Amino acid sequence: MPTTLRAFYPLCPIASFDLGCLQVSNKLLFPCNLSHGLIKGSRIHKTYQLKAGFWESIKSGILSNNTTQVVEPPSTLAEEEEPLPEELVLIEKTEPDGTVEEIIFSSGGDVDVYDLQSLCDKVGWPRRPLSKLAAALKNSYMVATLHSVRKSPGSDGYDQKKLIGLARATSDHAFNATIWDVLVDPSYQGQGLGKTLVEKIIRALLQRDIGNISLFADSQVVDFYQNLGFEADPEGIKGMFWYPKF
Repeated sequence: MPTTLRAFYPLCPIASFDLGCLQVSNKLLFPCNLSHGLIKGSRIHKTYQLKAGFWESIKSGILSNNTTQVVEPPSTLAEEEEPLPEELVLIEKTEPDGTVEEIIFSSGGDVDVYDLQSLCDKVGWPRRPLSKLAAALKNSYMVATLHSVRKSPGSDGYDQKKLIGLARATSDHAFNATIWDVLVDPSYQGQGLGKTLVEKIIRALLQRDIGNISLFADSQVVDFYQNLGFEADPEGIKGMFWYPKF
């Protein structure tokens, strides 16, 4: 029986690309053509049309029209502060021997640091201390993962579950977010999975009204991120870096 491939309602289309290894460089990318129009969730965010020069008047402490502006404080509900977890099957395929493999996207649940370290090894990233990997995951605003799960014919459950992709974002929970550590197992690249990871994180951040999204991209993957709407800062390089001198 030939191999069959079936996609399950990915929120972004699966397209062919090779992600490669995302390495830190001195190029800071910012988004373009991103808007809340991408979001079709149940929440409705209030927007405020501010008069020109409003922020300048705020800096001086005096509004130009001598009136008081009241802005609704952010919600303190726990459900409003963290992205809601999501899980869905992106791809299902049946191999000639009848084994079924599913590619599952998840934005909730724990990530095994040993599995993450193994995935980093596969894409050729330098090893980082496990304690720091665990801390980075714990302190991230959102962690999105891709797992391959396999089920043999006649089996009641999954025989194997393997981490094949990950991306995470940090944020101040209000204005800014940065995407880090986008990686996909080389044997699963070329199926649009890295694109799915990044777009799902962007949509989750926009749902939380966080619209200033940045990332660091190696020159080898700049085109990939530009195709997702990111661009180098048109006003010039604003990113600066401080490194220990010892």
